[in-house]
Amino acid sequence: MKKTLILFAFSIVLISCNKTTEIKEFKTAYINTTKLMEESEESKDIEAKYKEKAKVMGNQLEAEVARFKSEAASFKENAMKNGQAWAQQKGSELQQREERLNYAQQAMLQQLQQESGVEIDSLVKSYRKVIKDYGKEKGYDYIYGTGDVASVLYAKDSYDISKEIIKMINDKYTSANKKDATSKEGK
Repeated sequence: MKKTLILFAFSIVLISCNKTTEIKEFKTAYINTTKLMEESEESKDIEAKYKEKAKVMGNQLEAEVARFKSEAASFKENAMKNGQAWAQQKGSELQQREERLNYAQQAMLQQLQQESGVEIDSLVKSYRKVIKDYGKEKGYDYIYGTGDVASVLYAKDSYDISKEIIKMINDKYTSANKKDATSKEGK
């Protein structure tokens, strides 16, 4: 009886050790996001649009700069002829104009960056949606992004641990704030 019981226990151990655990393979892919942005037609069109806009705006500013340079050159010639008081007043005016031109140039660059940034952000959002839909349609578990910024562009919802991480971070932040408030009250 003991031998049978030992053989039975031993066979159960062998059977449980022989069970193979099923390893699921993930279907993954990647996208070179830099190449995507460089080679997509919509991205090229946006870039061309803002290059043209910069050229038009730059031409207007260049005309102002040329007039300024011309006046600055004539200022140097006329400074000796018209005296020190005239030179100081005209020099001050030219300096103020130069500052205004610099501000105008900075404002133009900021405007172009802001406008193009909005369009590029919108483009990136639409590309992410396309990638997500493609991933779902083709049965991918993960689609990674490479290039300037590497990130996961698509993952099945079941692999998303964002809620757990956010809860953990928020709980830690809340408890740290409570400790700070308690230590401040105790002082």
